[in-house]
Amino acid sequence: MKNELIFNSDLHFEHKLWRRELFLWEDEIKSFKNRLEELVKRWSDKEMLAQLEHFQNRFILHEDVINKYQDHINMHETIIANSSKKGKDMLDISLVKGHIEFRNKMEVQRHIYGDLKNEFFKFLTNSFLLLM
Repeated sequence: MKNELIFNSDLHFEHKLWRRELFLWEDEIKSFKNRLEELVKRWSDKEMLAQLEHFQNRFILHEDVINKYQDHINMHETIIANSSKKGKDMLDISLVKGHIEFRNKMEVQRHIYGDLKNEFFKFLTNSFLLLM
C-alpha cells in the first residue's frame, strides 16, 4: 500500500471551498428569513404562522451550525499557518483525521440543508396556492 502525503495546501484548498459553501448558505438563509417576514405580514392563520415559526427556528439552528463550522475552519487554518511557519508542509495524522471527520460533517450538513431548502420551497409553493 502506497503512503500518500497530505499537504497543508490540500487542506487549505478544501477549507476555501467549504467557506464559500457556508457563505452561500448564510446568504440564502438571509433571503429565506426575509421571505418569512413578508409572509408573516400576509397571514393571520395560526397554523400558517406556526409553520412560518417552524422554518424560522430551523433557519436559526442552521445559522448556528454555519457559525460553528466557520469557527472550526478558522481554527484549523490557524494550525496550518503555524505549521507552515515552522517549515512543516504536512500535518500530523490526528489533524488529518480531524479534517476527514469534518469533511463527513460537511457532507451530512449539506444533505440536511438541502432537505430544509426543499421543504421550504414546497411550503412556499403551497402557501402561494392558498393565496390564489
